[in-house]
Amino acid sequence: MTEPHLYPRYARPRLVEALADTPVVLLHGPRQSGKTTLAQIVGAAAGYAYITFDDDVQLAAALSDPVGFIADLPDRAVLDEVQRAPGLFTAIKTAVDRRRTPGRFILTGSANILLVPKLADSLAGRM
Repeated sequence: MTEPHLYPRYARPRLVEALADTPVVLLHGPRQSGKTTLAQIVGAAAGYAYITFDDDVQLAAALSDPVGFIADLPDRAVLDEVQRAPGLFTAIKTAVDRRRTPGRFILTGSANILLVPKLADSLAGRM
């Protein structure tokens, strides 16, 4: 992905550093702050699959079978707007517990998903 006319992403080196030793990295913040762009740029450079839950087909698949959805992903994936599919948090926990590989998932969300009860419990110590 090219980066024409983008502001420098000061969080980029921190994201790359976090991916080197953490299985799940969360980018969260207000809408239109560049989370998706940052995740796409870093993810594309490192060979991550990109899935957005703004896509109703992807969202329906994740909601209907969270475990199967996560199991079918490639080794590394960006999950954009993950707060729209809260059932994935337990499935991500299970996947990370089975194979704890640094940099498996980049999650983005505009809501403060750290306040979502399922996330706080399921991904503690993995993110």
